[in-house]
Amino acid sequence: MKLRFAPSPTGLLHVGNARVALANWLHARRLGGEFLLRLDDTDLERSKPEFAVAIEEDLRWLGLDWDGRVAQSERLDRYAAAAERLKASGRLYPCFETEDELAFKRERRRREGRPPVYDREALRMTQEQIDRAIANGKQPYWRFRLSSRSVGWTDLILGGRNVKLQAISDPVLIRADASPLYTFTSVVDDLEMGITHVIRGEDHVTNTGIQLDLYEALGGDPARLAFGHLPLLTDETGGALSKRLSSVSLRHLRKDGIEPAALAGYLAALGSSADPVPGMPADLAPGFDITRSSHATARFDTRQLLALNRRVLHGAGFEAVRERLPEGADEAFWLAVRGNLDLLREARPWLDVVRGSIVPPVQEGEYDFLKAALAALPPEPWDATTWPAWTGALKEGTGRKGKSLFLPLRLALTAEEHGPDLATLLPLIGRDRAAFRLRLSAGA
Repeated sequence: MKLRFAPSPTGLLHVGNARVALANWLHARRLGGEFLLRLDDTDLERSKPEFAVAIEEDLRWLGLDWDGRVAQSERLDRYAAAAERLKASGRLYPCFETEDELAFKRERRRREGRPPVYDREALRMTQEQIDRAIANGKQPYWRFRLSSRSVGWTDLILGGRNVKLQAISDPVLIRADASPLYTFTSVVDDLEMGITHVIRGEDHVTNTGIQLDLYEALGGDPARLAFGHLPLLTDETGGALSKRLSSVSLRHLRKDGIEPAALAGYLAALGSSADPVPGMPADLAPGFDITRSSHATARFDTRQLLALNRRVLHGAGFEAVRERLPEGADEAFWLAVRGNLDLLREARPWLDVVRGSIVPPVQEGEYDFLKAALAALPPEPWDATTWPAWTGALKEGTGRKGKSLFLPLRLALTAEEHGPDLATLLPLIGRDRAAFRLRLSAGA
């Protein structure tokens, strides 16, 4: 078994692509197969080395590795050789129409009530006409002549699928500048690299029919290939998830503080009947089953992702986050604040609370209570029993309880209305800071 992920390094890795990469990796690892990274970088104008580097970095951050890596720009000779074989068999033919001419033809066919597919007019050109066009400075692009049949397969996810090739335009495989297109390079690579399973988005279903015809024309046995098409992702409102939105790139999610175990667990279960659980891919692989994927579109909901991120952080030990915490954060601090975090970067303000010099709001009307709280402040050393002992004494001395007792103290000590348990936070703040903040908040 051999699977591949073939991103185009023309931009940052998107969560939709990451989901495809993860599904291929999990399927391969669960069943003992190989996983290859294949960069689709034949578009030399748009492909950038920095994007290729970013894609590999983001995949590694997500917990994915690969058994081999290849760039399609290094295999141009293989595509040229395959093209010559197709030309010799009559399946690859030159075309000279401009974009405007093709658009005119499509519109004319629509007006005539016919499907707007390519009319194969170029196939009727004589060699003399072809030579004359080239002599006049025209450079041909090359189309693959599809078979007049239907191509069917049993999809790993969608079940039985069938594509009528006669209803599709012959695809362009080679541009006029001689550069090969993805439809062509992907099939050549899948054939020569021995790919056995292709898992990708549902938008490739029609393309799969074309590629199976091309695969066979190049001498491959389509029965050797298994396909699985994942339903596409939508955003939280049900709209199309745009690949242009930086907010759904892995780089942006990383910057925002999403943990890889949260994203991997979420993407692995997205669109299936399984409940998402956080985990790195190596931990998720044994329980992954591609056939459990739904036929319906899946909704990428950042609120669900954040909920999973909270689970990761709330259970994370100090050593797992130590290198990413702000300077001065120790294990006691982490254990005190982790249950209050959605994202790891939210730890920074709480370090200011326990180590810094925050300024609490002045609480009008709470002067007497805060002065009483200051007077009742226990001597150090402080531990987890200090908070309940202190507030118990205040409750008895002032008659206050519930919110009227705890909220003024929290505001004075942390400048926030909500936050970590003060039984664990108060000893980290220390008596001197607590006393100073109580005076400030009382307006003294």
